Amino acid sequence: MALENILILAAASLLWATILHDHGRTWFILIASVLVIFWLQPALPIRGFDFFTPLATLVLVVLTWFITADDETRKQRKNVIILLIVASVVLLLNLTRFVPQLQIFTASRPPQIETTLIIFLITGLTLLALSRLTRFSASFLTVGLILTIGLFLTLKVPALTYWAVYFFRSLTGQNVYASVRSLPVGRITDFAWLGFSYVAFRLLHTIRDKQSGRFPSVDVGEFITYVIFFPAFTAGPIDRIERFIKDLRASKSDWQSDLLFPAGQRLLLGLFKKFVIADALALIALNDMNATQVTSTFWMWVIVYAYAFQIYFDFSGYTDIALGIAQLLGIKLPENFASPYLKPNLTQFWNNWHMTLTQWFRAYFFNPITRWLRSWQKPMSIPMMILLTQVTTMLLIGFWHGVTWNFTLWGIWHGLGLFIHNRWNDLTKAKAVAWATTPAKQAALNISGILLTFHYVALGWIFFALSSPATSWQVILKLFGAH
Repeated sequence: MALENILILAAASLLWATILHDHGRTWFILIASVLVIFWLQPALPIRGFDFFTPLATLVLVVLTWFITADDETRKQRKNVIILLIVASVVLLLNLTRFVPQLQIFTASRPPQIETTLIIFLITGLTLLALSRLTRFSASFLTVGLILTIGLFLTLKVPALTYWAVYFFRSLTGQNVYASVRSLPVGRITDFAWLGFSYVAFRLLHTIRDKQSGRFPSVDVGEFITYVIFFPAFTAGPIDRIERFIKDLRASKSDWQSDLLFPAGQRLLLGLFKKFVIADALALIALNDMNATQVTSTFWMWVIVYAYAFQIYFDFSGYTDIALGIAQLLGIKLPENFASPYLKPNLTQFWNNWHMTLTQWFRAYFFNPITRWLRSWQKPMSIPMMILLTQVTTMLLIGFWHGVTWNFTLWGIWHGLGLFIHNRWNDLTKAKAVAWATTPAKQAALNISGILLTFHYVALGWIFFALSSPATSWQVILKLFGAH
């Protein structure tokens, strides 16, 4: 989000917190969240897509709620009212195509309103057909999982994204080939679905919780608000629905008005981290351009260090902004960072870096696959099980950022690092405790661990920051004077 976007959202949230109080709080958050997903969606070369991708987000969220809600909640009349109001907000946005002065919430002129009405009709008929079923089958949840994962992969695998761009350009009647050499004109960046990575994880979380019988009873408005809650829509953190709903349903009397000052402090801290420190470091941080231009080992280390701190202050800054704005609205989002660069080993680093993402993978992948491997009639050895689960978990975290070679190498780097730390810790823990008998020795052990962990992570960021494994390798060679 740009600075002006953040300031407008913070001002609107502060206005509600100081003036409107509890009046229409849930409606304010819901409608604001719907408007924001259209407002923040960047313009796209595919005609109408900067309007249709936010609309598709809403459709997916509603369908997911429908297959996960219990029968009693699904049949409540208020859900129809909520859906009509959300649809009315979208239609009003669509109608601004006829009044250019009012097109402040869309990146470009909205598409023909007939297309939006057709999407509403198809969605409504789908919900009606599903509601006529006497009972819901577990296969609906499986289909929901497959659809969400399929869309996620389409956006993350460059080849799939390219073919999606080709398909949608053809569908909208736009030019598919350049006039010269008949080369495709589409780029994978033409299909930028803002916020879908976080939306997908929230949808997967709710479907899996429904399958395991842990999904709470929520109406459609509460579910939409949870998935697209505007402070956390683009950069997290990934909240759990049962925790989020408790805050959403609480009255203002249940949370202290004197929390407005710490909320403001958190917001200002985030703004300083992101727009002062991170943006300043970005001027010299590692990227594809300076990776090939810097020849000095010293300066190569400088730009690698700059990137390590830039990505931390950028991401943690956005998190502080999200937590601050959410706190103005009475929602206490979970923490996402806890001084990760000051941790003495890689395991503790990942327990304190993007914590909600790590916890999500631990709950929905690492722990289930570990239990499954242990249930084998002839289970594999403990070291092999640790290697397999840690590498695959970190690979998936890498793929969450993009299914490319650079993120693959980054995931393997951290998976192997976690495995090596686990084995090393088992071998040396007793000796380390026996040696570190004085405060000075304990401090030396802790500082050496922090330095080693930080540099391991910093080297891993090289794969993360650069688009080519070959360029990453050249940077690593330059760092150690071998190129």
